[in-house]
Amino acid sequence: MKVWRTFARMELLKVMIKEFFGKEALKKQLEGNVVREEDLANYLRKELLEKRYFVVLDDLWNIDDWNWIKNFAFPSSNNKGSRILVRTRDVGLAKKCSLESSIPLIYHHKPLETNDAIYLLLRKTRRSEKDMDNDVKMREIVTKIVKKSGLLPLAILTIGGMLATREVSEWQSIYNQIPLELESNRSLEAMRRMVTLSYNHLPSHLKSCFLYLSIFPEDFEIQRRRVVERWIAEGFVIVRDGLSAEEVGNSYFDDLVNRSMIQPSRVNIEGVVKSCRVHDIVRDVMIAISRDENFVYVAGNSLTSVVNKTFRHVAYHGIMCQNIGMDWSHVRSVTVFGERSLGPSPSVCSLDMRMLRALDLENAQFQVTQKDISNIGLLRHLKYVNFSDPRGYSAIYKLPRSIGKLQGLRTLNIGDSYITELPTEICKLKSLCSVRCTRVIRSYRWFDLDEPGKCLVNTLCLPILFTPLVDPSEHPEVVAELHMAWSSRWSWSRGVKVPEGIGKLKELQILEVVDIRRTSGKAIKELGELVQLRKLSVVTEGATKQKCNVLCDAIQKLTCLRSLTVNNFLIGSGVTLEWLHVVSSPPPLLRSLKLDGCLGEIPGWVGSLIHLVKLRLSRTVIKKEGKIMEILGPLPNLMHLRLGYGFYSGEKLAFKMGAFRNLKKLGICDLAKLRELKFEDGTSPQLAMIYISWCELASGIIGVNQLPKLKQIALGPYGRVANLAMLQSEVDAHPNSPVLRLSEERSHHDLGGTVAQVGEATEESSSLHPEPAAAGGSSESVVTTNVRSDN
Repeated sequence: MKVWRTFARMELLKVMIKEFFGKEALKKQLEGNVVREEDLANYLRKELLEKRYFVVLDDLWNIDDWNWIKNFAFPSSNNKGSRILVRTRDVGLAKKCSLESSIPLIYHHKPLETNDAIYLLLRKTRRSEKDMDNDVKMREIVTKIVKKSGLLPLAILTIGGMLATREVSEWQSIYNQIPLELESNRSLEAMRRMVTLSYNHLPSHLKSCFLYLSIFPEDFEIQRRRVVERWIAEGFVIVRDGLSAEEVGNSYFDDLVNRSMIQPSRVNIEGVVKSCRVHDIVRDVMIAISRDENFVYVAGNSLTSVVNKTFRHVAYHGIMCQNIGMDWSHVRSVTVFGERSLGPSPSVCSLDMRMLRALDLENAQFQVTQKDISNIGLLRHLKYVNFSDPRGYSAIYKLPRSIGKLQGLRTLNIGDSYITELPTEICKLKSLCSVRCTRVIRSYRWFDLDEPGKCLVNTLCLPILFTPLVDPSEHPEVVAELHMAWSSRWSWSRGVKVPEGIGKLKELQILEVVDIRRTSGKAIKELGELVQLRKLSVVTEGATKQKCNVLCDAIQKLTCLRSLTVNNFLIGSGVTLEWLHVVSSPPPLLRSLKLDGCLGEIPGWVGSLIHLVKLRLSRTVIKKEGKIMEILGPLPNLMHLRLGYGFYSGEKLAFKMGAFRNLKKLGICDLAKLRELKFEDGTSPQLAMIYISWCELASGIIGVNQLPKLKQIALGPYGRVANLAMLQSEVDAHPNSPVLRLSEERSHHDLGGTVAQVGEATEESSSLHPEPAAAGGSSESVVTTNVRSDN
């Protein structure tokens, strides 16, 4: 658990509850009236009192924070053998923490051994021991570099990042610039000098990209897509012949990773870094340089601040306050991570910000309303707009027609809002590359047709809703919900209606999510004219067969498409996904395919997708196991397969010899009739991760020992297998040392008894919602509170 240098105590308590007890427990605690810090702390202490826990507090900085965490967040007495491990740079703080332990213990991190340091440097520079054996001078300079680096991993990685792009003959000049004090004084200041040296050696085009990351708070997980799109909007990316701006921007991101200026945080199944973090020492240097160059201004928690300099980029990490003296005409980006001030605060779309290129409110800790964006047409230089609200608090229900004035706009992210349709003016934005309008399914609070009486009363009483009798803070949400209900005809659509003329957006590469039911046939047909489209997501529930056939024709014209998602959640609605069977020429470059809806059988053309890496099939109600293996097994590049929610209605699923040669991750979720998962000899040689949830495998998981690369079997909620002890012993005996992870107590995952044969009916395996069994003995498994498979 990361403890920031300055952290919000309320947020830390939320993180702890979520990590210990799951999202639902946190949601339950946050419901109702205003939640106080004391309420969350009391709940946490009470729940942990009888639990055995092991907590790692990473990067603690001061004794006051330790005293608060120890006394406020954890029970004062716990005799279950619980442990708290504290990682800190402050030796004095470490001693104070250890004095309160029954067994005082301080472990000082030691530098690397010389051979390990040399290995790390060689790996970072993409060289080997053999290279040193063939070059005596290389061995000498490598040995000198690791010694002068103080054998510190961060220093070695940072130096290696500089050396990787240079010939060995140039390494001596880099060695001469390494701060002398690193070898004898492994202080923070010495490391900062080392990082500064690395920054100075960055190519000019990477320096702005690097400093731009100081916009994000400490230890923030920075999404690759988000930052690359913003670099492009800011003009940092220099397009090269034959490459798109996105490809060049992604190469910049990879370059910073390779130089160890940023650290990989999340890596996908293909080994692509999808998000990163910035080491706190590196961030210190980054902020200092940004401040000196008037590049980024970070506003804290003061209610007002006086700004005497001109900055290019403004980030609110605390309260979005009034900045006296700020010359907004020079500001190119505004990013909000904090709350809105109760007093005067800058408008989100003010004419004063007329030179703004990027406006990012995704992590704002306040409700963004329709009023906030009503003047967006004034900001005519905008290229990046992000109003997405993953918390679901947004009260935006309509894009202003003035958005058509943003002729340079490239990225529009309005996810998780009340918006149900895109205005016709969107078709004027010829530079638009990405439109994300994913929608959460919001339950109606005031205008629910399932409660017609309540809906009618609230509609008739609308004037009263805007009087002091109703909390004014709820007014934006009332209006947004009414607009959503009316414009979508009270549907539960997860998508938006796109206008006719959408085919004019020839630069569009990403479009999600389109509601086919409410979009006209002409607009659906125009989707096939988006020749650059690489990612498309649609929902077809409630759509006519005619519209689905038009969509089918459009999809076949999208030859650049890399990712396709088609959802029809409402089984029994009369419209299935069987229209996909008539596809004769699927997009040849598809790498990701997600189909959620009744297919009857897997379309034969899926077997022709030789570039397919990720496949998710749900609610397709397949009955024949052989057909699954016949079509999916030979796919040469398939790495991630997820089968869920009624995809398969058989009792046995066997992975055959020679099938799934590159499969690395397998997810099985909510296959109610499945009783046996079997891996035959010679199948899935690369499979590393198996995730099972909402399934009862009365015949168990057979053939674990046939998977040479297996790293983990994870049993999620209601993932139950027969004879868990036997599975544990097979995992323990596996030569690759995999781990068995459980999301709940061991007894909740164990069907008990011996492994049953497929076809045997047992009372215990007849329900996915059994009464919790009595707690059993101790478990050798690794027990976690939140096991899941990444979608």
